[in-house]
Amino acid sequence: MTTPPDPIELAADLVARATRAGADAADAVCFHGASMSVNWRLGALEELQRAEGLDMGLRVFIGGRQANVSTTDPTPANLDRMVERAMAMARIAPEDDLAGLAPEDLLATEIPDLDLDADDEPEPQRLIDMAAECEDAARAVEGITNSDGAEAGWQRSTAAMAASNGFAGSWTGTSSSVGTAVIAGEGLLMERDGDHRSVRHMADMPSPAEIGAEAGRRAVRKLNPSKLPTRTMPVIYDARSARSLLGHLCEAISGPGVARGTSFLKKRMGEQVFAPGITVVEDPHRLRGLRSRPFDGEGLATHRRNLIDDGHLTSWLLDLRSARQLNLTPTGHASRGASGPPSPSVSNLWLEAGSASPEELMADIEDGLYITFLIGFGVNGVTGDYSRGAGGFRIKNGELTNPVSEITVAGNLKQMFAAMIPANDLELLFGTDSPTVRIDGMTVAGT
Repeated sequence: MTTPPDPIELAADLVARATRAGADAADAVCFHGASMSVNWRLGALEELQRAEGLDMGLRVFIGGRQANVSTTDPTPANLDRMVERAMAMARIAPEDDLAGLAPEDLLATEIPDLDLDADDEPEPQRLIDMAAECEDAARAVEGITNSDGAEAGWQRSTAAMAASNGFAGSWTGTSSSVGTAVIAGEGLLMERDGDHRSVRHMADMPSPAEIGAEAGRRAVRKLNPSKLPTRTMPVIYDARSARSLLGHLCEAISGPGVARGTSFLKKRMGEQVFAPGITVVEDPHRLRGLRSRPFDGEGLATHRRNLIDDGHLTSWLLDLRSARQLNLTPTGHASRGASGPPSPSVSNLWLEAGSASPEELMADIEDGLYITFLIGFGVNGVTGDYSRGAGGFRIKNGELTNPVSEITVAGNLKQMFAAMIPANDLELLFGTDSPTVRIDGMTVAGT
């Protein structure tokens, strides 16, 4: 691998050029990455790629006016042109009294080591072997008739930020991944499913064969589905599909939506939103976490917190701008790419496990739905109304029975959150994680 330019020096250089050009304030980000990926299908290598890239973003302030520009060319002449463009854009931008960098007392002063960089670039053959092993195991499952292929990949990236308020910091992380999607059945009766896994350290990767075999089993289990009658019934989300419910929570507590008044939770801070005992944890400092970060996109320190504590809503997700709109302290949730200003995002997030097993959660259900996949995005963020396509299995007398598909599950997130019961099968695998979850009183629309 070639020696990359120092991202923190490039970001600091951009800020210095902007302030010399007359900017009242400026910040810059620089991302450098190297990646390698393999596509393997039906026992043959289809594609092998390796790439390196650099992205730089500059934000300048002239009074309350700001502008963002980005580039992939770090040559001095281009950086000068970049600064010129940014300054010209800022001079004609609208005034924004909420714009500005963080005050020094809010800046991160320590950058913790989160063990994100394994520095473990594999040989191409290892990725090929991983993809082949994964697909072979999936295709070996009885009932699998075709494959969409398997992928294996690795990347190492460095993120750096510098600002005229004195902040400068960077961190580097690696990630490795493998996964496959396969097809079961024939003709009009085919079903598709898959599985994948990503880890910071290649040494933590489970067996690709295990991942592939699970992909095959998931596809075969979906064969010969039926529909459910339309009725109100208990619904259980498996751990994979339950993660989406946390995504809806994060959208509802994102600062910009709360400030605009477009969130169904906008007036619920400090109130009971979930059932007592429910805890939703966010931890940006989780060692080797897929979404870990030592500081946020505005240079603020990041902290572990319970977004939901014993069912109560405790925090919004605030960047500087939305915090100023709400007259609150920013929470260190800003995220930023090279081409735009910061906006709130969440790091490692999970719903804490309950005490009952998934089997115990469904034991008293005479007729219900066990969801294994969701499609569509029918969620109204203003009202909380929820309607999504779904599939999975019918629950009869506490047991999973036949697969079901082409159904819609509907409710309102306010009631859904309040009725949620988590199982004890939480695994921290994907950055956003949940155990299996039961929600009673859902409307299921089928035949």
